[in-house]
Order: sequence, then C-alpha cells, then structure tokens
Amino acid sequence: MDSGGTGSDKLLSGLEEPGGDAAVLRMRLGGQLRRFREAAGITPEEAGFEIRGSRSKISRLETGKVKLKNRDVTDLLTLYGVTDEAVRSTFLALAIQSNEPDWWAEYGDILPGWFATYLGLEAAATIIRSFEVQFVHALFQTADYARAVTALERKTAPEDEERWVSMLLLRQELLGRPDSPNVWSVMDEAVLRRPAGDAAMMRAQFRHLLKVAELPQVTLQVMPFARGAHAGGNGSFTVLRFEEQDLPDVVYLEQLTSAVYLEQRPSVERYL
Repeated sequence: MDSGGTGSDKLLSGLEEPGGDAAVLRMRLGGQLRRFREAAGITPEEAGFEIRGSRSKISRLETGKVKLKNRDVTDLLTLYGVTDEAVRSTFLALAIQSNEPDWWAEYGDILPGWFATYLGLEAAATIIRSFEVQFVHALFQTADYARAVTALERKTAPEDEERWVSMLLLRQELLGRPDSPNVWSVMDEAVLRRPAGDAAMMRAQFRHLLKVAELPQVTLQVMPFARGAHAGGNGSFTVLRFEEQDLPDVVYLEQLTSAVYLEQRPSVERYL
C-alpha cells in the first residue's frame, strides 16, 4: 500500500498543536492506525490475531483507550503494509511519547480509574456539552466552592481533599489553552439557588461564572424553575465530541462510586 507522507504529515501537524496531552496523542495515533488498517483492507479480527489479541483490543488501541506497545505498533504497521521508514520511525517515536504519564498521574493515589478515563476524554474533546442538576460544572468552580463540594462527595481526609481541589484547578487550565474545547453548560436553576457554602462564597462563585461566561468558547445557560419538568431532570450528564470524526460521541454519567460511559448512537442521540 502507499504508506506515503500524508499520514505522517497529519501526525506531525497534530503534534505541533498546543496542549498535546498524552491522552490526546494516543487518540490521534489510534485514529491513524485505524486509517492504515482500513486502507489495507484488514479487519479488526485479523489485526487482533496479528498482535496476539482480539477485536476489542484493536478497538481500544484505535480509540486511544490503552497505551501503545512498541511491539504491537511495529507488527501492525508491517501488517498494514506501512514500509516507509520515515513514517514508521515517526509513528514509533510518537507512540513512545504518548505513553508518558498524563498530568493527572501524580494524583493517581486519590483518583479513581473510572474518573482518570474521563480526564483523558475531556482533554481530547473539541466540544463538551453538560447538564447539571446539583452543582456548578467542575470546570467553572472556584477553589472554595470546589472544596465544599469535595467535602460532600468524596468524604476523604483533609489532605486528600486539598489535593483533589488542586487537581481540579489544574483541570481548569483546559479553558486557557489555545485549542480549548467549546464548552456548553446548562444548569438547572437549583444549582444557583442551593448554597454549597456561605453567602460570601456563593457570591464569589457567581462572579466567577459571570467571568467565564465572557470567554468566547464558553456558553452558560440556566434552566429556570418556571419551565417546569423537563427531560434532563433525571440527573447530570456530559456529552463529549472529538476532532477525530470517526470517534463516536461519548456520554459520561458520573455516580457516587463509579461512572457510566455510553457510546451507542441511539443512547447518545437521546442525550443530545
């Protein structure tokens, strides 16, 4: 097959973009692997067999959900007929880079695995849509508000609570990136009416919401009580969309001790 420079150029141009988290790079590399596979006419089952795995392993590789092992990448590139040494060496170098720890790895002792998965998806998303019924979206919380919410939700030791708030504030740096995603957050009026702390803290949180609402990539809206019952009343949710057009939208539903990720199109459409 033609392994020419197009794939390599795309990878290099993606790498040059700011905010290149390892999770984002894994998704881009996975998408490129899928394009190589489809161009070679290889099925996921055949590719899985080649790397002593399964169809589901290929799916996880192509969607960036697992790290790329050098042996797997080398074998897949060979199977797909990618023989150009410049392309192969570039791809392998980027695969090594994509396996570097993400910024949230230092919080691994307090971070549930199911939430670390979300942070990777959030970092890679180009559009984030959310509906909130209880609290202000985490990307828009002040430190004091986040501290109050963490005390309610996490029930952790004080030192772990402070580390969780520190992690949250680092997460919010996403909004300052040159390639920041578009964020559309709808809050039920109850989010604003129900105090999470004293009046001074809530005033500071409201001022912060007014400030972030001025960002060109942020849209904040409120669902008023006067509208009555509505379809979002069953709970908060987030819908993530990615630059890779072949990656499905993901609906994220967070619970107290776990999370649900929905990718099937009928479910995603319902939430959209």
